[in-house]
Amino acid sequence: MTDPIADLLTRIRNAYAAGHKTVEVPASKLKCEIVRILHEKGYILAYKVVEAEPYNTIKIALKYHPETKKAAIKKIERVSTPGLRRYAGVEDMPRVLNGMGIAIISTSKGVITDKEAKELNVGGEVLCYVY
Repeated sequence: MTDPIADLLTRIRNAYAAGHKTVEVPASKLKCEIVRILHEKGYILAYKVVEAEPYNTIKIALKYHPETKKAAIKKIERVSTPGLRRYAGVEDMPRVLNGMGIAIISTSKGVITDKEAKELNVGGEVLCYVY
């Protein structure tokens, strides 16, 4: 696997498309931070790091609208790839859906959203867009 973050996003996207309640992905520190942000912003219900022998996994409980059963995440897309890294300074910070969505940024202050990056006055690598 050349891009583990793209794999995480694709597994979440596919689980929503199939209507699953949970999805498991191999764990890493960066993936845990991305999932933490998704949980804090209300895009997923819960997550838990499951420690197993060959490798740890992250179990993610997906969130759906209670009446219409539509997914909480309409689109989740990878921006920076291993072949083409995308960076943004504070002044060039992307706005996703005019502020309705979030961009997840890897900065020197950790993995944060675009709004937090503007508040902290830091730029970094744009990992993905979520809305």
